[in-house]
Amino acid sequence: MAFGDFQQLCRDVPSYPWCNLFYRQLQKTAPTTLAPPASAPVGIAAKCGIPRLAAPHDLGNIANVVVCGLAFFVVLFLISVAVRRKAAVARVELLFFLTLYLVSLPLQLISTSSFLAQGSTALVAITAVHAGVVAALFWCLLGNALISMQVVEDGTLSSLIPFGFFTAAFFTVTTYISLDVALTLTSTFGPSNPPAALHSIPLFVFTSVWPGAAALLYFGMMAYVVLGVLREVRPLWYYILAAVLFILSQLDYFLLSEVICTGSHAKVDGAFVATILETAAVGVLVMAWRSITEESWDDDMGYYGT
Repeated sequence: MAFGDFQQLCRDVPSYPWCNLFYRQLQKTAPTTLAPPASAPVGIAAKCGIPRLAAPHDLGNIANVVVCGLAFFVVLFLISVAVRRKAAVARVELLFFLTLYLVSLPLQLISTSSFLAQGSTALVAITAVHAGVVAALFWCLLGNALISMQVVEDGTLSSLIPFGFFTAAFFTVTTYISLDVALTLTSTFGPSNPPAALHSIPLFVFTSVWPGAAALLYFGMMAYVVLGVLREVRPLWYYILAAVLFILSQLDYFLLSEVICTGSHAKVDGAFVATILETAAVGVLVMAWRSITEESWDDDMGYYGT
């Protein structure tokens, strides 16, 4: 498996959304290798996949549907919490992050829950937008850390303009690359050669490498803010807990999802557990943000406060 190959991921990880893009690509380059679109699960030659919701008795990836729906309302509550803290540092930037995570949930629900036929233009478009939102989401996460380090003053044009620009840039670039991979609009980002490798370095970087790197940088920066600027230990435990939850979500998604899928006879997979853990991590991040913007921090520590 070379860097940028999705072949193993699409085979071993049920409900891996970016495989939807390669299914459409392979319909043009190697259609005989694909399962029929009417019943094909998310994935390419998947070891275990939940069949498409194509008959009255089929439920698709029902566990992930339910969890995404519940998580949507949890995030709405978290947004309401952030909105009420009108003078807290990085409030606007945190709301950007929470809003993008909120938007990602219905996109995840549709792109991973076997609702739409594989290869359909609708599924390709939703998956491409989902990829763009994920890339932008992790920029917003990293951007929140930069604002917390007081690189620029939060909530001002000097903060919001570059923050919004890079959010739009990550979304636009990743969405375009995703569409080009699926539809082969140009030869710049595809098709994969050989087709079975499902190869795309730019897509792999923006959907796999970038989120991990952004999360790592975020937690490193916030540890510096808490220990180096605020000189407090208590808020750090929130960030450690959020990091642990995020890591567990990824381990579940990439290592246990197939086990869960096989054990349930392709009724559910690990996506719903990963969504629970990711949403919990987001909730803990909001708690951490509340903790470092309490009234108890001294004014000489910057503009932290409510």
